[in-house]
Amino acid sequence: MSTPFLRSLTSNLQLRDEDYFGLGSVEVSTPPPGSGEGGVRRLAITANRLVERPHPDVSTLPDVLAYGVRTYGTKFNAVGWREVIKVHEEKRRVVGGEEVKQKKTWKLLELSDYHFWNYVEFAEAVEEVRNGLLEIGIRQQDVVNVYAQTSVNWQLISHGCASISTAIATAYDTLGVDGLAHSLKEPDCVAVFTNADLLPTLAKAFTEASKLKTVIYDGKPDESLLSRMKELRGDVRFMRLGELRALGREQPKDDPQLKATLEERKPTSDTLACIMYTSGSTGNPKGVCITHGNLVASISSVTIVFGPHVPAGDIYLAYLPLAHVLEYIVELCALFVGVTSGYARPKTLTDAGVKGCRGDLVALKPQIMFGVPSVWETIRKGIVGKLNEGGAVKKALFYGAYEAKKRGTPLFASIGERVVLSKVREVTGGKLKFAMNGGAAISKETQEFLSVALMPMMQGYGMTESCGMCSLLPPERIAFGVAGLPVPSIEVKLLDVPASGYLSSNNPPQGEVCIRGPSVSKRYYKRPDLNSDENIWTKDGWFRTGDVGMWNADGTLSLIDRLKNLVKMSNGEFIALERLESLYKSCDYVSNLCVHATPGANNPVAVIFPHEANLRHAISLSTDPALARLQDADFAAICSDPYVKHLVLKECNAVGAKNGLKGPEVLCGVVLTPEEWTPETGLVSAAMKLKRNVVAQVFEKNIKDVYASL
Repeated sequence: MSTPFLRSLTSNLQLRDEDYFGLGSVEVSTPPPGSGEGGVRRLAITANRLVERPHPDVSTLPDVLAYGVRTYGTKFNAVGWREVIKVHEEKRRVVGGEEVKQKKTWKLLELSDYHFWNYVEFAEAVEEVRNGLLEIGIRQQDVVNVYAQTSVNWQLISHGCASISTAIATAYDTLGVDGLAHSLKEPDCVAVFTNADLLPTLAKAFTEASKLKTVIYDGKPDESLLSRMKELRGDVRFMRLGELRALGREQPKDDPQLKATLEERKPTSDTLACIMYTSGSTGNPKGVCITHGNLVASISSVTIVFGPHVPAGDIYLAYLPLAHVLEYIVELCALFVGVTSGYARPKTLTDAGVKGCRGDLVALKPQIMFGVPSVWETIRKGIVGKLNEGGAVKKALFYGAYEAKKRGTPLFASIGERVVLSKVREVTGGKLKFAMNGGAAISKETQEFLSVALMPMMQGYGMTESCGMCSLLPPERIAFGVAGLPVPSIEVKLLDVPASGYLSSNNPPQGEVCIRGPSVSKRYYKRPDLNSDENIWTKDGWFRTGDVGMWNADGTLSLIDRLKNLVKMSNGEFIALERLESLYKSCDYVSNLCVHATPGANNPVAVIFPHEANLRHAISLSTDPALARLQDADFAAICSDPYVKHLVLKECNAVGAKNGLKGPEVLCGVVLTPEEWTPETGLVSAAMKLKRNVVAQVFEKNIKDVYASL
């Protein structure tokens, strides 16, 4: 159960009774003795049945939009966005208070104020796209690829396709040529929607997609590039999104033929809505087949858990990739509950990424924000960096207010809240009521820091195969370090992992998380080898996640391991690489990190892309002459310096000790690299997940050198 301090963090929300969720989760069936698995558990308040619909009239995505139009109409906005006024280019940036020349050109956007469409206007735009798609001959059995940045236009294409039972295939806007070509070729896409600035990548991939007939784009393309693409593929039609919508507007709404076609093309809950490609941390990405029914069931779950905390008219900051299931499902939920999705860009969230205007957070002032661990770590370390720049007094005031609120000291907490912490919150627009972490586990330290300093942070757990939601942590049960309660559309059981000692008979019960329910996908696209593999999909309908979970006494689920990332050390103990990474990433000197352990080694090594500003600040404060000489050194020299490596290693292990890490979990060395980890460098996937094997290969010599030096 949450403590009085934790509950105080959610005092600005309209909480239901503390006991609303009862026992949290309950067993609804007991396994046979000796079966090697635990009982099946469901959310206690929906134990009698798994939910499938958020409303009797809603069973498909067009129903979701129709419900929104009926319920919210012109009273509330459905979507909001900013236009790019100008792109400013600069060849410098500020590090540690000094201008440092950079070879890279930095692009800063000047953006307009937010423009909005209410529900009626958004639905009318979707109808234009829908009719346009019919006019250019998109059939029910066709697949339309969406290779674009998160935006209103992404959703127009998605909803337009959904309304005529045409599936979309998703492609991250950060995908390279090979990944994009795969997402075009495997589903035989006949059309693709993209942005003008992504056309150069598409130009390198679309010649391999023999079934592709139409390229729809928005923005202002390079006309010479467009001409070359037309020469390469004379059989492909290129058209602006505005042209497609204009085609749709020309179709009379009362046309009998159009009405008959729309009736014939109505989707059902079993209709395929989306082939969502996983980010592909190893090999080609897998296409998860998600039906309308899967998505609607997931909407039902989120509505039950979070509905009371997101009243119609609230604003959600929409900036994560829509090609990732987390953002995709959250925006659908927002549409159902009357929350405005205000579109933003990861690089323009704060004032640091824009020029001549305010960042998206301040301009939009959202009440709700979702993010992945890398986003939250960046925000936390940004706050720490600003405090370092502000001097000792400002830093002392902040941490004094932070500790007072954390301890619940009434007078000091109130003053600190009003005078100090409220100023910190201004960088996020000042209105955030709560945030949700998903995609991967976040460290308890970072979750606590942001919950106290900015807004209460909940956790969620899911994957593409579950429409993003397996468990959610409701504000009534706020806690740190847990993945939440099972969502109402999914039941969960734990499967024994004897080799690692994770058993459902342990106290508390542990094992591989297996899920089943109406929001769980049942297959991968064109992968009969995987679909028949009982290590993935069992014959009785369970999906084996590969994650190791643990049931807590309050009915919540915690994630403690990942089967694929368990490494056996020299003492015979297994260490969980992902768990260690989530903890070590909370070190102020770390921007990104990969823990590597050679099987049979005594301890792991961390390959780290350091947080430059915070590391430079630490160097500037050091009285060690060996570090002081590096104050004006370039970042590459800093990363290669043995004294700096020792400094970072010491701080990482201090974080580890604070979180109870010991023995074979303690780092024995670090490799520091000055190059940022992006999908372009190949070290992370399009969803910013570590490509562990690639990191191991790229830094193989460095890792061997660390072990050899021991």
